Formats: sequence, C-alpha cells, structure tokens
Amino acid sequence: MKKDTIIPNPSLWLVMLSTAMAGGMGWGIRGQYGHETGAMIAGLLVSLVLVFLFCPGNSSIHVVRAAALGTIAMGFGGSMTYGQTIGLTHDNPLIGNWEALRWGMLGLAIKGSIWIGFAGLFLGIGLGGKRYQPHEMFLLILTMLVAVVIGWWVLNTPHDPENKQLPFLYFSDHWKWEPDATLKHRPEIWGGLLFGLFSGIVYANYKKNDQLACNLALWGMLGGAIGFPLGQVIQATNGWNPDFFRESFLGGLTKYFNWWNMMETTFGAVMGAILGLGLWINRRRIAVSNETDVSPLPNWLVGILLITHLSLLVLVEFSKIDWIDGVYDLGLMMALIPLVLCVRGRWGPYLQLLPITLIPIAGKTLRALVDPVNQSLYWLSYLILPILIATTIAIWFARQAKPNGEHPLFIRSALLFSIWIYHGLNFAFFNFPWPWEAWGGRTPNAMIFLICMLGLSALALFYNPIERRWGFNMWRCEID
Repeated sequence: MKKDTIIPNPSLWLVMLSTAMAGGMGWGIRGQYGHETGAMIAGLLVSLVLVFLFCPGNSSIHVVRAAALGTIAMGFGGSMTYGQTIGLTHDNPLIGNWEALRWGMLGLAIKGSIWIGFAGLFLGIGLGGKRYQPHEMFLLILTMLVAVVIGWWVLNTPHDPENKQLPFLYFSDHWKWEPDATLKHRPEIWGGLLFGLFSGIVYANYKKNDQLACNLALWGMLGGAIGFPLGQVIQATNGWNPDFFRESFLGGLTKYFNWWNMMETTFGAVMGAILGLGLWINRRRIAVSNETDVSPLPNWLVGILLITHLSLLVLVEFSKIDWIDGVYDLGLMMALIPLVLCVRGRWGPYLQLLPITLIPIAGKTLRALVDPVNQSLYWLSYLILPILIATTIAIWFARQAKPNGEHPLFIRSALLFSIWIYHGLNFAFFNFPWPWEAWGGRTPNAMIFLICMLGLSALALFYNPIERRWGFNMWRCEID
C-alpha cells in the first residue's frame, strides 16, 4: 500500500489552539441544536482542522473519509441524557451538597469520555491506513449495537422508579438527592454506549491491528473525561457563588453570561485541544493511502442508501413518528448507513461532510426563526441556499478529483465554508446579537464564536500545512 511521503509535523501550539477554537465553537453551537446531529458540528470542525494540518495537500480520498468518519462518530454520544447529571452539581436544592457535586462530576467524566472516545476511534480508523470494507463496517456497527444492549442491561438496569429500583451507577437526579421533590427519573444508556465503544476498540486492536484508532479513542476519552467536568466547574462555581459574580469586578461582564453555553464552549475547547494533542503525539502512525479507491457498491445501491438515510434523518428530526424515533434516534443506528457509505466510494464522504451534516441544522434554524409573513425569504436564506451551496461544493470537488488524489483545495474550502455557515446560522438563531447593540445573554458567546471563526478562517485562508508557513497566496501554492 503506497503511503503519503509527507511526514505530518505541524506545530503543537497551532494544533491545540486551532482544535480548541474548532471544538469550542462547534460544541457551543451544538447547544442550540442538540442531540446527535448537533454534536456533528463539533465533529466536523475538529476533524476538518485535524486532517487539514496532519494531511497536507489532501492527496487522497482517505483524507476526506477520515474527516467524515470523525464527524459521524461525534454524534453517537448524543443519545445519552446528561441534563440531570449537570443538575446534580448546581441545582438550587443541591447547592452545598458536596456528595451530589462529586457524583455529578463523576457522571459527566464518564459520559464525556464515551462521547469523545467514539470520535477519536473513528477518526483514527480513517487515518490509520487500515482498509474497512462496507460489509465489515456494517457488521462492526451491528456488533457495537449488540454490545450497547448488553451494556445497557448490565449497567443501566433496573429502571423502575415507581418501585424505587434504579441502577447502582445512576447519574441522574433521584430520591437520594432530593427525597421530597417530584422528579422525572430519566433512563440512562451510557453503560450501553460504553460497551459499544469498548467493542469497537477491541475490534480495531485485535482484528485490524489499527493502533492509531485505539490510541485516538483513548485520547478522545481523556478529552471528554476532562472537558465535560471542567466546563461544568465554571457553571457550578456560578451556581454555588452567585453573589461573587454579581458583586465582584467581574459582575459587569458575567451578568450577561449564559452559563450553560459557557460550559458547552469550554467542554468543546478542552476536548478539541486534547484530541489534537493525541493526534500530534501519534502523528507518525498516520498512514493515509494514495491508492485509487474503487467502491464495491454499485451506484444504484449508493443512491438507495442515500435516499433512505436522508428520509429517515429528516423524519426523526422534524416529525413525531414514534416508530421512526424508536429505530433511528439512537446515534449508532443513525450512523449505520452513513458509515457504510463513507468507508468506500467517493460520494459518501463528500456529501456527509457538507449537505448531510448541514440539513438538520439548517432545518432547525428555519423552524426556530421562520416568519409567517416572509416565509419564502426565510426558507431561501436558512435552508434552500445553504444546502444548495453545500451540495454544489461537494459534487464539484468530487467530480474534479485528480486521478491519483483528491482536489488539493477541498479540505481548505470545506473548512472555510463550514466555519462561516454554522457561525452564520447560529448567529441568526441568537437573533443577531451585535456587540454594538444592548448586550444580552447571547452576546458573550456570540463574541467567543466570532473570535473562533476569525481564527479558523485565517488558518484556512493563509496557512500552508505543507511548508508550515503563513502567507497570502496559499490557495495558489497548494494547487501548484
């Protein structure tokens, strides 16, 4: 197998800073959109930054594929419930309860590690040089789904709050913490996903000898285990000490904070930086193949799978059909078709990175903002034009790919487009909190996202990862 001759060696400070900006912005924006598809924003931005820095020149379809796999896998953890876990650390009735605080932080560390561990595993699968066939990926996901059921049964049952039977390791609110409160005891699935993640790591290690995938999975787990509790420390500190933030010299700024969104932004920045650190340490294990990629899937089957996935995705996000939610709302199940399409063939990775990831985000933005008086304008601005542009970029670059490699500007272009489109949609979702207007709860995070967008835009526009230098003609240099 012919491998890239360029040894990736980007500066560590640049890797960690850029992935922190990508993760912080992506995860902070995720908070407005939620669940599996919202988390894919962070997966997309972090994965694009990493392949841009560590795979200079975008010389292979496997580079595009790695970014797509990391994007998809970041959504798996969206199936977990975590709102009440966060609540254990800062809800008013529990302020001063150190035992609840410690238990909540432990739960966040476990859930965060699972969430980001999946992204590290599949990003490593894309970059490790091991070939995964479509049928192999299909069977791997089915095996992981079986492991999810087993892990759920072992760690997340029984769940019978009426008879006061809950799992031993239960990280949502219940009568132990608030004995006199009327609570909705949420069923948890983190144990099932933990078993699913471990089964994927075991397969990558023992069946494929894919050391990069295993190592990145562990680094992702570390990033999530540190990032989620650390982000919540900020929110819990405010919850436990509200007078300090109101009356101290910080009060003039912090009175505008959306502390939940600050938590999410911090979580994303930390997990992105640690995942970047992990790939930098393992950079010599990157083994992207230059071999021509031929899809074993016929075009008619690719078309059917795409239509099926898009139909189910739209229905699960925008309809209330119970059986579809029951089947397709689990992150691993939602990822089954896209992963099969992405591990071989050209169209799957390109479409996943741009229009497929964008569709639910654009749709939720439209749903939140649509004005009955100007429906046509809103549909055009927030849904039709973004998806049309994303699809055009994906199809154009897929068709322009060189015989011995992909178009060198795709990753750079995809990163730049993604930064601006997700920032723009979120800014509209925030009701356009311009800094020169009266500040509100959205303004501080909007300013953080703006700084991240400008920093990542500078990276995409002016940095040459091959020569490791900055300039104003990087696009032309990369083509030449």
